[in-house]
Amino acid sequence: MTDPQTAADLADERLRLVATSTGHLLHTVAGLKPEALAEPSALPGWTRGHVLAHLARNADSLVNLLDGARTATDIPQYPSDEARDQGIEDGADRPLDVQLDDLRDSDERFAAAAAALAPGAWTASVRHRTGYVFPAADIPWKRLMEVEYHHVDLAAGYSPAHWPELFAVAEFRRLSDRLAGAEGLPAVELVADDTEDRAVIGTTGEGPGLTAEGPVRALAAWLSGRSDGDGLQVHRGGDQLADGRAALPALPPLG
Repeated sequence: MTDPQTAADLADERLRLVATSTGHLLHTVAGLKPEALAEPSALPGWTRGHVLAHLARNADSLVNLLDGARTATDIPQYPSDEARDQGIEDGADRPLDVQLDDLRDSDERFAAAAAALAPGAWTASVRHRTGYVFPAADIPWKRLMEVEYHHVDLAAGYSPAHWPELFAVAEFRRLSDRLAGAEGLPAVELVADDTEDRAVIGTTGEGPGLTAEGPVRALAAWLSGRSDGDGLQVHRGGDQLADGRAALPALPPLG
């Protein structure tokens, strides 16, 4: 088991990242035109208003997990999947100033709930809405993922190229680990030419071996479904392909 102070220090480090990333998100949202919220986001079926409503309600859902860790009780992240979906739909059509206030207020509630945890509480186990259990010290990283990925999904000028390197490297490693040995996925060697990170996803023997090389942010963007491989050089057998993006295999859903 992780030492309580080590867990608390890790959580504090991640909370600082969340605060910085949330500041960038709020800056982007404040610069939107009111009519932009009804326009499509990068997520199928969602407007920008849906993305913002989801971000606010996600912060509140993580407050539930933080409160559960603090009180040693099993508090569900959301009352139900239906309630989660309804909260997003109910909030999607709100005016820009209401969305912005909600983002700020929910972030403040999240920060206050995190500040209320004693060091030992960060080692408590909490339950994700999908059922898996993880340590409370990972809650800030969960929030960071939501903010960074959905900031890109707003399609409002913030791209994977803006991701903090620490975030991009960690997500590259997490996602490539998940896809290592994935059945039915042709093997692709991934090479980050700026951080020297390397990984192999898929299964050898499922097709011609490819190598995708480029900045770690571009690799993490492709692995997370935030790009089609833009910014990557793709090789097969040592030969660079003219249209590398077309050669990259379709990745399974993140789930």
